[in-house]
Amino acid sequence: MDIFLTLAYLFFIGSVAGWVLELLFRNLTSRNKKWVNPGFCTGPYVPLYGFGLCILYLLASLEQYSLIENPFWNKAVLFLAMAVCMTLIEYVAGVLCLKVFKVRLWDYSNLWGNVQGIICPLFSFFWAVLGAVYYFLIHPYILNALHWLSQNLAFSFFIGMFFGVFIIDVAHSAQLVVKLKKFAEEHQVVANYEAIKNHIRNAKHLKNYKYRFFSPFRSDSPLAEHLKEMYETFEKQRKKRTGVNS
Repeated sequence: MDIFLTLAYLFFIGSVAGWVLELLFRNLTSRNKKWVNPGFCTGPYVPLYGFGLCILYLLASLEQYSLIENPFWNKAVLFLAMAVCMTLIEYVAGVLCLKVFKVRLWDYSNLWGNVQGIICPLFSFFWAVLGAVYYFLIHPYILNALHWLSQNLAFSFFIGMFFGVFIIDVAHSAQLVVKLKKFAEEHQVVANYEAIKNHIRNAKHLKNYKYRFFSPFRSDSPLAEHLKEMYETFEKQRKKRTGVNS
């Protein structure tokens, strides 16, 4: 099968499955136990996991060219490589958002050994575990699914529809990021994506506000007002900590 179609299929599966995984993880680890749409996009997909599944597939496929005779160490090195690659993808995506767009999509600053709050040993370990789960429980079925896809190429039309919607979604979400970047540059701060969503959801002055799972940034007040409120609250807290009078 054409490698491009294979990776497109894997990207679709990984993005959607990653969205479900993030959704469950955030609900289980959140204090308020509320369902929050994870990720940068509006729709039910997280591109980071899509790229990740493609990497896991390619690495698992390289096992046949193994240079290590011992099966145990061969798999140990494979899972280590998976963890490193996934961590690298996470770091590149995080740095790109921080340095270029001035937006922080996730924050590991409170976790031990973190690097810029983007990556940390704990989540690198989780990536290694996820790689092992993929190798033992998912990879064989992925191969079967790809074989089925090669026999039913009409399904590629569905994949094309997914990417069409996905591209439109990314373009729409990029407009929001541009607004956040503009505000962050004007005030010389980094916009915390999740914190802004939580602020809008918990805004007490929005009496008639109804949380929209797939449109968490929509509210009765303009986004600029929410950003201004958050910035003023942050400044008050900073001055209180440093003992600076307003």
